Amino acid sequence: MTNAPDTLLAVDGLNVRTRHRTLVHDFSLHMQKGERIGLIGESGSGKSMTTTALLGLLPNGVTADGSIAFDGHEGNLLEASERELMKIRGRDMAMVFQEPLTALNPLMRAGDQVAEIMTQHGLVANKAEARRRAIEMLDAVKLPDPAEAARAYPHQLSGGQRQRVMLAMALANDPALLLCDEPTTALDVTVQRQVLDLILELVKQRGTGLLFITHDLAVVANMCTRVLVMNDGKIVEEGPTDEIFTRPQHPYTRGLLAASDLEATDADGRLFTVASARDYVPPTVDPAADAAVDRAAGAHAAGGSAASAHAAEPVMRVTDLVRTYTRGKTSLFKPATEVHALKGISFEVPRGGRLGVVGESGSGKSTLLRILAGLDQPTSGSAVVVGNEVAGAKEAQLRELRQQLQIVFQDPMGSLDPRMTVEQIISEPLLVRGRTEAAAKRSQMVAEMLEAVGLPASSASRYPHEFSGGQRQRISIARALICRPAVVVADEPVSALDVSVRAQVLNLLADLVDEYGLTLVFVSHDLNVVRHLCDSVIVMQSGEIVEAGDTETVYRHPQHPYTQRLIDSSLTLRQELLTSQ
Repeated sequence: MTNAPDTLLAVDGLNVRTRHRTLVHDFSLHMQKGERIGLIGESGSGKSMTTTALLGLLPNGVTADGSIAFDGHEGNLLEASERELMKIRGRDMAMVFQEPLTALNPLMRAGDQVAEIMTQHGLVANKAEARRRAIEMLDAVKLPDPAEAARAYPHQLSGGQRQRVMLAMALANDPALLLCDEPTTALDVTVQRQVLDLILELVKQRGTGLLFITHDLAVVANMCTRVLVMNDGKIVEEGPTDEIFTRPQHPYTRGLLAASDLEATDADGRLFTVASARDYVPPTVDPAADAAVDRAAGAHAAGGSAASAHAAEPVMRVTDLVRTYTRGKTSLFKPATEVHALKGISFEVPRGGRLGVVGESGSGKSTLLRILAGLDQPTSGSAVVVGNEVAGAKEAQLRELRQQLQIVFQDPMGSLDPRMTVEQIISEPLLVRGRTEAAAKRSQMVAEMLEAVGLPASSASRYPHEFSGGQRQRISIARALICRPAVVVADEPVSALDVSVRAQVLNLLADLVDEYGLTLVFVSHDLNVVRHLCDSVIVMQSGEIVEAGDTETVYRHPQHPYTQRLIDSSLTLRQELLTSQ
């Protein structure tokens, strides 16, 4: 097949295989110069395998066949030698990875890493010129003090700054094609928005082709003009972004859209999932129609908050809570630095309430959680949880507190013991001193909890590695609820999950909170999730609460500039489709 003269990349009939199975089936993509294409799908759909095949970086034991033609290079890239591919990588085709800390060399300064990309391909006269150009590139990606940033090692930079260094490296040689693999997944919402705006600005300026891989549909609506939807290694739908997102033809695309749209709920007020998406109405590009959906969502959320907060006594009361850490001394002559993690915060949560805690990294959210769970002591102030004062509490008193308050962590794989069976994991909270259940009773309670979180009873004999991420998070929720606590604290419990699994877990949490009459404290940097799930919210910045109140009121009429900035930076599918018109 002959390609049009302005074709940048032509992939035809690409298959990626291991010895036992095919990971990518018959993938085809034709991209014009300067075009921006989104490749979307859930974990395991084949997105990352496709991009590593384009770069010739497939792992051992994985092979690719088909045809990849790239502008300016003769023949099929799949048949090119490693030497030829090394000339292309970083010069004509560059990649921005998901986790910059693992992609950057920890032993090299940031400026030297950007300069090395240029010297490797011989595109600068000498090292001094490369260093000068590296500082220019760090300036182009809007690092505050580029000369200072050039001298820093990766660990001395924040996550957003490291991602900017990666972007500077990727664009240093002005490549024709930029591949981005989930480049903002681990970033705070305002930093994510800045990095996305920056990528878009730079590729438009330079006329660079962009292939953007993500499971976040709002990001694709913001960044890309065309979209390809992948499921089980196959492209199931492709076309212009606004067309695919407002008139999806394939049931899987419709399911992804439904699960991504946290502003849409079914007749029972629950989030849509891929399975329940049949009745989902995709976002229109008619502002009046979407405003009606928005008003309905607001009324639904406001109704829920009024009912739950009515005349309920506080189950949690935090008063003037202060936590100050002292860092280790770095000099004989200077005093150790103090870190003010919490600066006198106060709030109450009524019984049965759902409180959202939002704020960026370093705002004090995790410190607050540790104190509420009795894992850390405040410097001063009071935290009373279900009648237990945390400040100055002895271990026996904290044991009582931990029966009443349980935590669901962000990363289930990190919080589940890989050597314990699911039954051992879930029943562990029942083994504390003072509880009297016999082994048979514990097994029965585990089976009931597995059923409550939507897992088969046969799961009890299996191990964590045998489950998907969403299933592992269900196991974490079952463990948290087995001793019937009064309060559940969820720390970013859905941030690592695919959109369809996220919708299922959020529905499950909401159902269980209602069923067991739980009080929920939900910590997240995803404002859309908090808006859906919580009836009240506190916004934290630098150890202080800068705004608090009823969720819908705070979202619709934010009083503090920081809250306004968080809301403005938050991407929603409907908003992005409206603004892209």
